[in-house]
Amino acid sequence: MSLEKEASYLATNTYSTLNTLTEETKNIWVVFHGMGYLSKYFIKYFSELDADENYIIAPQAPSKYYQDKDFRHVGASWLTRENTVTETQNILNYVDAVYKKELVKNYPNLIVLGYSQGVSIATRWVASRKIQCDKLILHSGGIPNELKTQDFEFLKPSAQVIYIYGNKDQYITEARETEEKLKGSRLFQSRLKIEVFEGIHEVNREFLLKISK
Repeated sequence: MSLEKEASYLATNTYSTLNTLTEETKNIWVVFHGMGYLSKYFIKYFSELDADENYIIAPQAPSKYYQDKDFRHVGASWLTRENTVTETQNILNYVDAVYKKELVKNYPNLIVLGYSQGVSIATRWVASRKIQCDKLILHSGGIPNELKTQDFEFLKPSAQVIYIYGNKDQYITEARETEEKLKGSRLFQSRLKIEVFEGIHEVNREFLLKISK
């Protein structure tokens, strides 16, 4: 008879940063990439932000795979439907370690952004760890079904939550379903703002520039 068991072990994973954290830093970004990305490439979307005022931290999804039959391009995924609960905790523990290593003291403005599949990690991390971010950006991704209004009640009144996606997103059905869910569930109460831009399923650089101001 086949049995599935568990074993715990110590693991090491990379992450990427952009710019230098100084006393002049205005915004700290913790950004979670979408499926198929590596953090070292995803972080380039933030290269147009003012380098003196913005410090970007991009955790790396642990599950890497080849994206093409020639075994040349490597991508990564945060989660699948296999063993999701345990894998989620493993990932959140890793993000905690990155956060603890990088943010040794408080800085003025913390922005947490999830893009596509990264939305599920960003929201779960903020909710479970009670991360007091100033802005929570949900970019072109779905909200985990288990999250409830009370999971975000700890956020300070000034915290902003923005759900943004492109009107030509190839996953437009999912995007609109998420929009309607957010409108109907009052998951983030009155702090929620929804923005729809002209474009496809990709990171909106103009929006990043606007948010960083």
